[in-house]
Amino acid sequence: MSSPRKIRMGMVGGGPGSMIGPIHRAAANLDGQIELVCGVFSSKPEVSRRLGRELFLATERCYASFEDMMEREAQLSPDERMDFVAVVTPNDLHFPVARLALQHGFHVLSDKPATLNFSEAEQLAQCVKESGLLYGLTYTYAGYPMIKQARDMVREGGLGRVRKVLVEYPQGWLSQAGIEDESKQAEWRLDPARSGASTCVGDIGSHAAHLGEYVTGSAINAICADLGAVVESREMDDDATILLRFENGARGVLIASQICAGEENNLKIRVYGEAGGLEWNHTDPNTLLFKPLDRNAQIIRAGGPEMTPLAAANCRTPGGHPEGYLEAFANHYRNFAGQVRARLENRAPTESEADVPGLPDALRGMRFIESAVKASASEQKWYSLPDIPFLQESTS
Repeated sequence: MSSPRKIRMGMVGGGPGSMIGPIHRAAANLDGQIELVCGVFSSKPEVSRRLGRELFLATERCYASFEDMMEREAQLSPDERMDFVAVVTPNDLHFPVARLALQHGFHVLSDKPATLNFSEAEQLAQCVKESGLLYGLTYTYAGYPMIKQARDMVREGGLGRVRKVLVEYPQGWLSQAGIEDESKQAEWRLDPARSGASTCVGDIGSHAAHLGEYVTGSAINAICADLGAVVESREMDDDATILLRFENGARGVLIASQICAGEENNLKIRVYGEAGGLEWNHTDPNTLLFKPLDRNAQIIRAGGPEMTPLAAANCRTPGGHPEGYLEAFANHYRNFAGQVRARLENRAPTESEADVPGLPDALRGMRFIESAVKASASEQKWYSLPDIPFLQESTS
């Protein structure tokens, strides 16, 4: 058996001015399991090479385009080439990069949403199926230990049958007109050619929807949506209120907004069942509040004795030592690297390694975004989300 080694990562995107690129790199590096070996970080070759040098990459592995990167990496020996590609570009490049990586034999870990539209998501599913390779998505908030704790408690019946889901995600950074002229992040998110059909739902509403599905273990199957552009002269939506119905019969409300002036990143989820409720807030991510019907509320803390094995496996520090956004991101990277390592070692992944959002989440996420836009434009009160043939075939 060969000696253990780090999992080798390539990156597309995340160059100068990127908000998410440095976060992805820090998260990938946190546990010492992954090594960044190559990349194309900008559409401008010299900018890409300059950042590559700053990251101490070999000059010959700082590529001018992702097409060149895939072709040249595939020509390297198995002992040298990257194992997977991290895709951290604006939305319009998520699918082209992922498709080419899969076609050249590389696993893919992509920022969300998976693609620019649902049609691309269906093509992505076919590419993953044909390649037999791994595909993961960094739905960040599912990486938090206490979100995994909440999911486990629901699965174990601690709430009884789930009845109600309330998830809200208010931000304020798009509150003013003209911000797209000052911010690279706002500029592409407000451009439908690069962000897709929705700004608010695509950017943060999809996170909220995924969190609701992840914790409850049930997919959203119908919605009543009201999307709008609150800021004058803006074409893309910056605010959304969506009523939800889940496959398990639960009802819910999703509020996502980027024009809540004064808000930073105030994600919150509450789930209620027959026997009690759970509450988690991103501003205090180490705490999960359990509110049983027949006794006093209980505070469950990260690192504490009541954590489930999955939640505990995604904690790094003893109780009372804060873990946050980078660690949640890092959980996805470490667990995905574990899946890659499991392939190399010809073994099944552990429960924690397997717990990374993947292709089903990609398909449901894109379905939700496009359905929210269509439902909002429709006079029909309830809009049923279309079936996803690929998922039905894979479970039959």
